[in-house]
Amino acid sequence: MRDVLIFGIIFALVPSMFRRPAIGALVFMWLSIMNPHRLTYGPAFAFPFAMMVGLITLIALAFSKEPRRYPFTPVTVLLVALAVWSTITTLFALTPQYAWMEWNRVIKTLLMVVITITVINTEADLKKLTWILALSLAVFGVKGGLFTLATGGAYRVLGPAGSYIAENNSLALAFVMAVPLIWYIRLQAEKRWLRHGLAVVAVLTVIAAAGSYSRGALLAGAAMMGFLWLKSRNKASTGLVLLLIVPLVFLAMPEQWHMRMATIGDYRTDGSAMGRINAWQFAMEVARQNIMGGGFMVFNPAMFRIYAPNPLDYHAAHSIYFQVLGEHGYIGLAIFLLLILAGWHTAGKIIRTVKDRPDLKWARDLAAMSQVSMLGYMVGGAFLSLAYYDYFYYVVAALVITQKIVARKPLPAANANRVLDEIAPEPANILEPGSAHART
Repeated sequence: MRDVLIFGIIFALVPSMFRRPAIGALVFMWLSIMNPHRLTYGPAFAFPFAMMVGLITLIALAFSKEPRRYPFTPVTVLLVALAVWSTITTLFALTPQYAWMEWNRVIKTLLMVVITITVINTEADLKKLTWILALSLAVFGVKGGLFTLATGGAYRVLGPAGSYIAENNSLALAFVMAVPLIWYIRLQAEKRWLRHGLAVVAVLTVIAAAGSYSRGALLAGAAMMGFLWLKSRNKASTGLVLLLIVPLVFLAMPEQWHMRMATIGDYRTDGSAMGRINAWQFAMEVARQNIMGGGFMVFNPAMFRIYAPNPLDYHAAHSIYFQVLGEHGYIGLAIFLLLILAGWHTAGKIIRTVKDRPDLKWARDLAAMSQVSMLGYMVGGAFLSLAYYDYFYYVVAALVITQKIVARKPLPAANANRVLDEIAPEPANILEPGSAHART
């Protein structure tokens, strides 16, 4: 039944995708982030839905008469720069047999992000995008949170098999990034039952992140929740929910969870932590000897035997920063960091632009919660190899689209009159006694 449902939904959307490339971009994003086909057990599991939807979107884009605009901003330029530089580094990769496979996946992600920015030009489509971003992971958050509560946290929460978030640590970071977007759509909900329901979804998603047993997620989650409170419009209700989450998580989790979390600061006796340090030193050595880094997938046993301080202690990068450094060198790392900074600056600019616009309160909320999501990614990503995770790039894309839409929104009449008065104040009455003209 799951296979039939997935095939039915996607093929039913094909005509709409041909008519509007924006629909194709949204469907591709849903498939990329949620991986619904990985929840099946039949032919849908390995069916190339993403390739099919991507091709349909490209065809629709070529023939569509809808507006297509890829704005020229620091974010959009850096996205293209990252794609170009990673292609160059792949040409000179130290292990090309692995590099090109990963390049194929990453380039598809960046291409579809660029297309999404190009074809989504309306507030309605942007809000669909944010709902998909939030709920695609909320499904697993609710399921994982209930599972953690039901089992007393005795088992780790895992993602769908064969997906990018199958591993517990990756899924935990995805949850941390999704909670602010879930909170955003809660802020926009007009019905009380929906607001309360989404608050419960956010709480369960945080519990699911704890149920992953990821120590990096604990740090990222703490930073994210603190910043969520700081960025929230209603600090009283948000603070109350956050204060309820902390004791709930600590009471729900068993002793082995508390023991694992307690090892965060004792890295010298933790083999996993020491292995990560070895991997980070490996990345720096690869970048030192190769200006373009080692190319995608350079973190492999063969390369560790050449560049790692401990050649036998092979580990994945376990850091978005060292992952990019090892694979694309210091130039690639600079582009990646500038992209994060540009996304953050874009959000701040949106917040400043709409601060006096009640009609654009949704844009302010989206920018603020996007910053919270990005902070979770920056903190949690310091311990995980998720440099090319789709979710981050779509959050940045949502900010660029928001900026594009806000720039086209006309000022309300009152604001417009105030601006006109500031630009061209009313001239003095030439008949008024005492005026310059009257004295003349």
